Amino acid sequence: MIERGWPVDHTTIYRWVLQFGPELDKRCRPHLKLTTDSWKVDETYIKVGGIWQYLYRAVDSHGQTLDFLLSPRRDAISAECFLRKALRSEHTITPRVINADKNPAYPKAVADLQAQGRLSTSTTLRQVKYLNNLIEQDHRFIKRLSKPGLGFKSWRTAWRTIRGYESMNMIRKGQIQGSEKGDILAQIRFIESVFGLVASAIRIAESCYPFSVFATEPP
Repeated sequence: MIERGWPVDHTTIYRWVLQFGPELDKRCRPHLKLTTDSWKVDETYIKVGGIWQYLYRAVDSHGQTLDFLLSPRRDAISAECFLRKALRSEHTITPRVINADKNPAYPKAVADLQAQGRLSTSTTLRQVKYLNNLIEQDHRFIKRLSKPGLGFKSWRTAWRTIRGYESMNMIRKGQIQGSEKGDILAQIRFIESVFGLVASAIRIAESCYPFSVFATEPP
């Protein structure tokens, strides 16, 4: 931004992330493509205020993000809250199978949701660790972003920032309707449309990258 004559302090970027991260999450959800009925669920660790917290995450059989939830605990209540949140999402469908690790919280969470009628009784829980390689690989993107910052100082900062991280990751994966993975121009146009931004964002992006990056056909 300095190269373009826009000197911006790092705290300004920080405030933008806290303001627009949750807003991007909210605005992109109605435009997400439907995921498959095979869920892969796992938790990763995020340090908040010097204490390790648990980030519940799930992807489908194609690696598309289903949902995420930050929790201070790793128990049946937290697992049930996360699964309930994922089931409420408009872009998910009732899972045929839920793959998880050996965490004893998941059988109870699934049984409770089925007893409440929130989850189909035909849904199968498979606790086989190697079947979750896809979600474990997907954790890497969040670690790559959070590790350099050495964690978050507060819960509010962590949750608002993670919502921005996850939303941008879904956009980059090509989960937005009318956009595919690697189609940078379509992704920029989508963000422009949901925020009502001016078209100059695309012109700026085009000036940053070679033409071949944005062209749908070789120049």
